[in-house]
Amino acid sequence: MSEHDHLTNSDNARAGADPARQEAPRAGTVAATGRKPGKRVGTGVFVACLVAAGAFGGGVAAAATSIWNTAAPAAGTTQTTQYTPVIVNNPESVNAVTAAAQKASPSVVTISASSGTSGGTGSGIILDTSGNILTNTHVVTLDGQAANAAIEVRTNDGKVYPGTIVGTDPLSDLAIVHITAPGLVAASLGDSGKVKVGDTAIAIGAPLGLSGTVTDGVVSAANRTIETASSAAPGSQSGSSGAAQDSISINVIQTDAAINPGNSGGALVNTSGEIIGVNVAIASAGSTSSSSAQSGNIGVGFSIPVNNAKRVAQEIIGTGTATHGQLGLSVQDKAAGTSSGFTTGAEVAAVTPGSAADKAGLKAGDVITELGGRTVTDASELTAAAREQAAGATVKATFDRDGGQHSTDVTLGAATAG
Repeated sequence: MSEHDHLTNSDNARAGADPARQEAPRAGTVAATGRKPGKRVGTGVFVACLVAAGAFGGGVAAAATSIWNTAAPAAGTTQTTQYTPVIVNNPESVNAVTAAAQKASPSVVTISASSGTSGGTGSGIILDTSGNILTNTHVVTLDGQAANAAIEVRTNDGKVYPGTIVGTDPLSDLAIVHITAPGLVAASLGDSGKVKVGDTAIAIGAPLGLSGTVTDGVVSAANRTIETASSAAPGSQSGSSGAAQDSISINVIQTDAAINPGNSGGALVNTSGEIIGVNVAIASAGSTSSSSAQSGNIGVGFSIPVNNAKRVAQEIIGTGTATHGQLGLSVQDKAAGTSSGFTTGAEVAAVTPGSAADKAGLKAGDVITELGGRTVTDASELTAAAREQAAGATVKATFDRDGGQHSTDVTLGAATAG
């Protein structure tokens, strides 16, 4: 059983848990449209699938939208993407963004995924000269529609290679693709734990199929939690991680660097040309009713921190799957008041006997405010904090009980599908 935010009765029946309280949407927010139901992101932000997020009713809410470029080719046609290498015309006059882009761009690729008449493009990051490439699960599964999509990879020099899917991890929305190619340039990975708000952030990828695109901005928030639709392929048990779940909660870096559909799986880079994040979603305040349209950049994008991505990637490369921690309890948002809509933690509704939470002494009514060094202000943040840890990791949990603050060490269990 997972500590999933806002469990519905049907979700609980599937997970075998007692239902937790289902909170009504806050005033002025609406669920976004998409192939799967929209969910809440942080404090009042909702998520959707790769199609455009819509707003209906009286309010307009931002929506986190997967950023890969869906372009279903017509029968008998071949989907193409535009290749543009990074060129420095005047090496005597460059800035930090120019230097970072020139260093990191050779390690960023464009990925084409297709299955039947459906297809789309995303981006990826070369991890090693052996040909392992990090990208998003929703890129290689066509947003969860295909278990065995055909993959092609265009490298920075314009050459195209067939790719194979090494493994996917739906709970983190990360995947590994492999190609066999000479002269690959491995990315230089930075330390996302040192990222600060206001740092320059450079996004590199293939928005709208335009490979080698570079944009820049700043880190808008270093610790954000979003909830987005799961992209597990039909019947997939990949990564033992949530193949049957409707949504996932992940911790991300927020940036205003312009990223758009097609940037999924691409690089968020610092001024040293080091990868600090894997671009995964954008926020949208759009109000389109077309299910085939896609949202564009409004200055709020999200990237999976590279420190988290590196652990998942190493596990997938080593075993084909990745592990994630699980507490073994049901939680709900702890409201700060009666009308503000603010939350102050994740309140435990029920604890599974014999689970990690039970062994650590957590009880119904406890309000968890921190896990593994992550501040927890709502149920989604608790789920994300647990999931970013490997199964079996021991982390510190801080919680309020009977008016006092307490802490305990928790050795996390393993998240399982469903």
